[in-house]
Amino acid sequence: MDAMDAIWARVAPVACMHPGMDVIVGRDAVMKSWRGILSHDEAPRLQCARVQVHVLGDTAYVTCLEGTAGDRPALIATNVFAREEGTWRIVHHQAAPLSVRVAHEPLGKDPDPRTLN
Repeated sequence: MDAMDAIWARVAPVACMHPGMDVIVGRDAVMKSWRGILSHDEAPRLQCARVQVHVLGDTAYVTCLEGTAGDRPALIATNVFAREEGTWRIVHHQAAPLSVRVAHEPLGKDPDPRTLN
């Protein structure tokens, strides 16, 4: 949770959309949602694939597929970043189910720790 807290913006307004949930607005509410997800005993350990970074000055967005090791990706996600005091911080996360899962290869069985959510 410390790592999740460290990467979210502290000055810019933030929002988050978890799959199947309504938009969550405000840093306190977003952090509370992540605490609930990350502390859940049955929370899946997601990894990312097909990561693409797009930088637009002091704003950037990252698109990726998400899923569990050895399975086809089940989610597609976007993370929007803003530069705060020289550090890239997330201002928006949105993940949603993929409608077509068969088009993607299964994710690796031994994920790189840098690709885990």
